[in-house]
Amino acid sequence: MPLNTWLLFVTTVFFVSATPGPNMLLAMTHGIHYGVRRTLATCCGLMSALALIMLASAAGLGALLAASETLFSAVKYAGAAYLIYLGVKTWRAEPRPVAETADDARAPHTPARMFRSGFLVAMSNPKAFIFFAALFPQFMNARLPQGPQLALLALTFFIIEAAWQFAYASGGARLARWLNSARRLRLVNRVSGGAFIGAGALLTGLGRH
Repeated sequence: MPLNTWLLFVTTVFFVSATPGPNMLLAMTHGIHYGVRRTLATCCGLMSALALIMLASAAGLGALLAASETLFSAVKYAGAAYLIYLGVKTWRAEPRPVAETADDARAPHTPARMFRSGFLVAMSNPKAFIFFAALFPQFMNARLPQGPQLALLALTFFIIEAAWQFAYASGGARLARWLNSARRLRLVNRVSGGAFIGAGALLTGLGRH
């Protein structure tokens, strides 16, 4: 792959990943509540799901979703329902001081549950399947072996996406001191919950193109 093609891909993915979305919102919200170290479990869940999506897209699932209205709709509405559920749960969450949440070993958000939350959020958007299936071929040469090119693009995307998730989680963690009050934390819960609900509602209105 020519260097200029790869650099164009890096630039494209850099700005795509930087755009706030459900993945980055979850990383930031968990960073606020639980700190960077514990939020790594959430990021691992997000990245594991993205890795599976990229593999599925490479196997042709993206094309299948693009061609099948029924399958696309089923995945879309299931993902939207989970995002709305997560939003309602976050909205209604009892505000607790951030330091208390981070230090409480009995907190319900164990690493396994945080990993699962990240995994399900990342898997909740069927557009991601089509995104990868549509994006990668734009930077690939059909006359060269496909495997090495796809591996390079996937690894590049993985690294950039992980870096942005860490940046969002770190930014959230830095807000923890400011949010060490029930009133401010309730505001964050309402904003985050509303954003998740909005994302889920938006998914239900998206067409296939």
